[in-house]
Amino acid sequence: MLVLLGASTLALAQESPLRGELRREGERFSDACAAFNFKSVPGCAYTLFTDHPLHIAAGSMPPQNGFGLGGAFVWSKNTRNWRMSWDFDAVGAFSGSWRAGGYMKMVHTPHPAKPQIRATHPYTVFNFYGQTISLNKLNFFGLGNDTTLAGKSLLGMSERIVGASAIKPVFEWAAIRWLNLALLGEINGRFIDIRGKHGQSVPSIETLYTDATAPGLSSQPGFAQLGEGLRIKPAIGNLQLNYVGKFQQFFAPSSSHNSFLRWTVDLDHTYSLYGSSQSGAASRETLGPDSCAPSGEKCPEVSRTRNLNGSIGLRLLLSESLTSGTSVVPFYFQQTLGGQDINSALSLGSYQDYRFRAPNLLLLQESVEHSIWGPFGLKLMADQGRVALTRSDLGFSHLKHSFAGGLTLRAGGFPMVSLMFAWGGPEGHHNIVNMNTSLLGGSSRPALD
Repeated sequence: MLVLLGASTLALAQESPLRGELRREGERFSDACAAFNFKSVPGCAYTLFTDHPLHIAAGSMPPQNGFGLGGAFVWSKNTRNWRMSWDFDAVGAFSGSWRAGGYMKMVHTPHPAKPQIRATHPYTVFNFYGQTISLNKLNFFGLGNDTTLAGKSLLGMSERIVGASAIKPVFEWAAIRWLNLALLGEINGRFIDIRGKHGQSVPSIETLYTDATAPGLSSQPGFAQLGEGLRIKPAIGNLQLNYVGKFQQFFAPSSSHNSFLRWTVDLDHTYSLYGSSQSGAASRETLGPDSCAPSGEKCPEVSRTRNLNGSIGLRLLLSESLTSGTSVVPFYFQQTLGGQDINSALSLGSYQDYRFRAPNLLLLQESVEHSIWGPFGLKLMADQGRVALTRSDLGFSHLKHSFAGGLTLRAGGFPMVSLMFAWGGPEGHHNIVNMNTSLLGGSSRPALD
């Protein structure tokens, strides 16, 4: 007995960190799912979709490509000056579309011998990632603000992204610390492949469009994409501001004809109806897309209270592209309005997905969101926006309009779910159901455009 007891104690002592985490996850799964009855289903499902290091990965693929389901693996390692985490996931949809990627975060947590700043401050975050996505169905209506439904066509697209980004808070200057200023930077390699979509009632893109009307249709060179930016996030009472300005360069070494520049200004305002504004962005920046809590901590519990929570939002987004000589902006890098875009962002929801596409974009959004009970909320939106082929055409005239309303679900660390009904445009209405691809509290994935 003593020998067996000693052997088992030695085995536990020699248990690897990964094996220990898997064992503890198995114990949590048994506790949540052992008594399988109607009351235990929500808790069991929550564990399956959010626990670590292994959990089910789920979320909406970009519009028209269905719902993705797969698996995710999360791991982390902390040193004295760094918090490092790795997220790996892969999902597939019945449409044949899929996504797979690996995401690493390095959060710098220095411990100087003589601390110069006594106040808590955000940390510098480095991101490294590689992601591949294959989409079997995207809409293309042509370019510009005046395209018609008769010009609708379909295409498939694959994109590989390998790159890195960084967020450097500037907290050293006490006089501007209230601004929550941060420097942003990124470097990416982007590799696109465009293909036709045949066998549908809607024609394939190459039957209606050419390189002249859809730049970049016949060939897609590799791109080196750089980006620099500034962000300020001051909180003034109940008002939280999130102002971002960035400048991006898209270089195609093998085809300078496709190189271009883009600048973007995104001014977001959120007024909290109850108490001072609290932003979760800082925590999101330090967690991977498959994580909802730091290493060693549990994901937030699902709220079941009647505590009131609500906000009013106002956003202005302006983006313009610059080319030189005969250069053009490839259509697959031109941002879109209408329904949801390729990053699943909702704008002009009553129109079809990807409805308006051009190198230049203007969007105004107003929103009201309020809790109903526990994790459920109500959201109302109004959008006004337009796209333009040239920068001189961009302005506040000839704006498209749309309204949307629906329910939201924010359940602990479970991916946010929204069910929206959009109306108000001349082209009818649109039902939009979306589950975020990241756990609630986790960071977003690299933008596809």
